[in-house]
Amino acid sequence: MKPFNKKIVLENGSEFYGYAFGADKEAVNELVFNTSMAGYQEIISDPSYTDQMVCMTYPLIGNYGITDEDFETRVPTMGGLIVREYNDLPSNFRYTKTLSEVLDEYDIPGISGVDTRKITRIIRDEGSQKVLITDASTPYEEALKRVREYVIPTDMVSRVSCKKRWYSRTPNHKYDVVAVDCGIKLNIVRKLNEKGCNVTVVPFNTTAEEILNMNPDGLFLSNGPGNPEDVQPVINVVKELKGKLPIFGICLGHQMISLALGAKTFKMKFGHRGGNHPVMNMETGKIEITSQNHSYAVDAASLAGTELTLTHKNLLDDTAEGVESAENKLFSVQYHPESAPGPQDSAYLFDKFISLMEKEAE
Repeated sequence: MKPFNKKIVLENGSEFYGYAFGADKEAVNELVFNTSMAGYQEIISDPSYTDQMVCMTYPLIGNYGITDEDFETRVPTMGGLIVREYNDLPSNFRYTKTLSEVLDEYDIPGISGVDTRKITRIIRDEGSQKVLITDASTPYEEALKRVREYVIPTDMVSRVSCKKRWYSRTPNHKYDVVAVDCGIKLNIVRKLNEKGCNVTVVPFNTTAEEILNMNPDGLFLSNGPGNPEDVQPVINVVKELKGKLPIFGICLGHQMISLALGAKTFKMKFGHRGGNHPVMNMETGKIEITSQNHSYAVDAASLAGTELTLTHKNLLDDTAEGVESAENKLFSVQYHPESAPGPQDSAYLFDKFISLMEKEAE
């Protein structure tokens, strides 16, 4: 057996040795796990994983490579990737690069050969925590000191948001949508284009006045990393624009809408990450299988007394998965209806947004 050349050290003192792939660098991040069986390219390129190191519960990663068309952001900002078995010989006619090549290109470290089941159980039982990936020769006490001294940043949205507006247009469009970029996934823009929307993507600190001057038919609030309470500019925009035009929020956007209308959020023990979360639509009684990625959630009890109504709930832990305020022309969901490679159970929510804009135009 070849000697280990990388290791990770958790905040709780656990140590795991393995083999390096991707960027050869040291990094300290928040440790989380993802239960998806496919879609590792979309995971590594999801801006919501900024400053997070992701442990994949599925044991084989890398086997279908990376495809140019499937990135969720132009510049991936994930902290690191932890896998049981890494495959560097992809079998897929669409692949253009290996996973390791892409991680190296964007300076993201990876480690394979570790016990991902044990790591996942630690996170599940003790909660998400900090982790260091470093050279196998780094002294244990020194590594543990580094990880425990690390302070999780609060400026992640400002770092991943675009610095100037950009456009994604579609032929014969019907509606103009302004999308506030807090770390937007590109498939959200693609879905809006498919529904006949021209999309103007703007930085997270764009003001309500600037948005109204663009004369949009609707406003979209994106997903993104970190604590929603740290993104006050967007919360203020919702407060100013509620009732003035249709608003749709996903993930972080859902949390910011809820905060703007008086609800509260909290940090979960280990969050929801994966493409297999059952959610009940409270209006229809149907169960949707959803893709999720978040550390924070809306406190369902705090919705009482606000103008928000609970529309969806998670069947695993009863957390709030969707809210709506018809009088304010807004709604939001915690999960990802645009999820790629899937599931697609919740794609109807984009049609709901279109219907709101259609009604507003009458």
